[in-house]
Amino acid sequence: MDGQAEKPQEYTRETATEGVETALRMIDGRWKLIILFHLFGGQILRFSELERAIPEVSQKMLIQQLRQMEVDGMVKRTIYPEVPPKVEYSLTEWGQALCPALDALLTWVGNRPSSE
Repeated sequence: MDGQAEKPQEYTRETATEGVETALRMIDGRWKLIILFHLFGGQILRFSELERAIPEVSQKMLIQQLRQMEVDGMVKRTIYPEVPPKVEYSLTEWGQALCPALDALLTWVGNRPSSE
């Protein structure tokens, strides 16, 4: 970058729809949101710590969800050359940037008018 501010993305109804659908697909999954909430705020957790934090998830499913999130660029996996290998998970800067959007969704749903 040359120090100039990036031009804001301009969307049409169609590209906005496509972009939001892509974002929702990336966080869709039984365990992805709970994983995100455990890693928000700069948390760095080992796989076993995530397993203990989310006891309802199977090891296989936790691995699958973490791998998908890593491929999508939300989660960073760090492997240390030890025996046994030490593996830690944290959010990428881009993954951490999702926190305000999820906070906004929480506020939005919390303001839902009650039906009478």
